[in-house]
Amino acid sequence: MSDDGQDLAGAQRVHWQHTYGDHPGMYGEEPSAPAVHAAAVFRAAGARDVLELGAGHGRDALYLAREGFTVRAADFSAVGLEQLRAAAVRQGVDGRVTTAVHDVREPLPLPDGSVDAVFAHMLLCMALSTKEIHALVGEVRRVLRPGGVFVYTVRHTGDAHYGAGTAHGDDIFEHGGFAVHFFDRPLVDALADGWTLDEVHPFEEGGLPRRLWRVTQTLPGERAQP
Repeated sequence: MSDDGQDLAGAQRVHWQHTYGDHPGMYGEEPSAPAVHAAAVFRAAGARDVLELGAGHGRDALYLAREGFTVRAADFSAVGLEQLRAAAVRQGVDGRVTTAVHDVREPLPLPDGSVDAVFAHMLLCMALSTKEIHALVGEVRRVLRPGGVFVYTVRHTGDAHYGAGTAHGDDIFEHGGFAVHFFDRPLVDALADGWTLDEVHPFEEGGLPRRLWRVTQTLPGERAQP
């Protein structure tokens, strides 16, 4: 990433720390619709261990834990993860949830083939360059077991905020303090190279509304049965 990109990344980290600190539990306790979808997909695939990237304060990680999955929740905001851990104790699922402060620009802190499924709601469309997104998906592939499933969501170029606000290049635009990398369909297809692309589902979320794709893709191979 360029120096400007590093500056943007650092500014976004600080912005999210302040956002979670000023607005604890800002997304509420109900899971996102993509998390509910992911739980059903993961269960059908026989998954037990789930990694969530960009877990924030934990509404989706905690939902997955309540659904019986073992969840590893990663985020670059220590403040958000503190809220997640406290909520896990309150909800009685702290035995199924572990957390890690992690910047996805760095390699994932997990061994090869160590999780059954990965979930990321609007993490890939943060202030990441196209090169960094490809590297992250490569890391997701590395930590997944054969037959593992990856469900992620991203805002796309049909969104009302695409092209609005401050342009940072590489289809990244900053609006209201939040920088977003808007995906086009060729990027989705490129990230699925070597995977089975199961679904690209368009949906809307929030009051704007934000326009997103929910992408489900599967790693080749068969997951070993317990």
